[in-house]
Amino acid sequence: MPVLAFGTAADNIQPDLLKTAVLEAIKLGYRHFDTAAIYGSEQTLGEAIKEALKLGLVASRDRLFITSKLWSNDAHPHLVIPALKKSLENLQLEYLDLYLIHVPISAKPGKLMVGELVSPPVDLIPLDFKGVWAAMEESQRLGLTKSIGVSNFSSKKIETILSFATIPPSVNQVEMSPFWQQKKLRDFCKANGIVVTAFSPLGAMGTGWGTNHVLESKVLQDIAEARGKTIAQVCIRWVYQAGATLAVKSYNKERLKQNLQVFDWELSEDDLNKINQIPQQKMMLKEELVSADGSSSPYKSVEELWDGEI
Repeated sequence: MPVLAFGTAADNIQPDLLKTAVLEAIKLGYRHFDTAAIYGSEQTLGEAIKEALKLGLVASRDRLFITSKLWSNDAHPHLVIPALKKSLENLQLEYLDLYLIHVPISAKPGKLMVGELVSPPVDLIPLDFKGVWAAMEESQRLGLTKSIGVSNFSSKKIETILSFATIPPSVNQVEMSPFWQQKKLRDFCKANGIVVTAFSPLGAMGTGWGTNHVLESKVLQDIAEARGKTIAQVCIRWVYQAGATLAVKSYNKERLKQNLQVFDWELSEDDLNKINQIPQQKMMLKEELVSADGSSSPYKSVEELWDGEI
């Protein structure tokens, strides 16, 4: 699994821009592309991959690593495989490299929760962890995906999966940046052989869910200036040195290039200590998945949703 993925989540997908950026990314050397049923980017990514193969920008499909995710309305044992097949149809692929449960909650079938920011919650119900995970395992056995994992799962929720899994999750994709370092969760995942993938490692500035704290951080700015790097490069290098993989998004050719230039230098102990002292603040609490009176969600608080890891 390539360390650095090109992410395709956006408030409003602009197909032409995305397709051009994916082709540019492949030319620059990106091989891992991250999408999800709910992003609305699978079809465009599929078209870009098809064109890249046709143009000979990449030798064959197996040189690419493609991740997609199961959204809540399909997070039911009998719907997992049809949902995965639909993603493959959108992507024009025969298999995925990685398929993730997007969030640890289900919605009643047929109630499509459109967009990353769900408001208001639509008929949310508890995830059937055992049944859905068994279907995820079956999708791997059938060769529809080479590996399976989770996203936005706490240590406790992963423990639940591990208690009955015959194929353990290979990845947990979560929010992680210098402003939300996830040390406890990272340690737990490492101890259990699970790769952590960081999403929004640069703070996702300019999106509906993002923050400018990361790219406007004085601490990170000082480190970047001292090293002759960009703040984005410092963040990406920090994630890499923390032992995690990551998904970053940019449609800008120069930034796409810069984001790859993080493997021939390193942050010093002093740099890491400064970053470790940054006050921690979770950006995506996903309050839209919570219902205080329990009427529209099984989770009554964000503390319960994240099992205190906030």
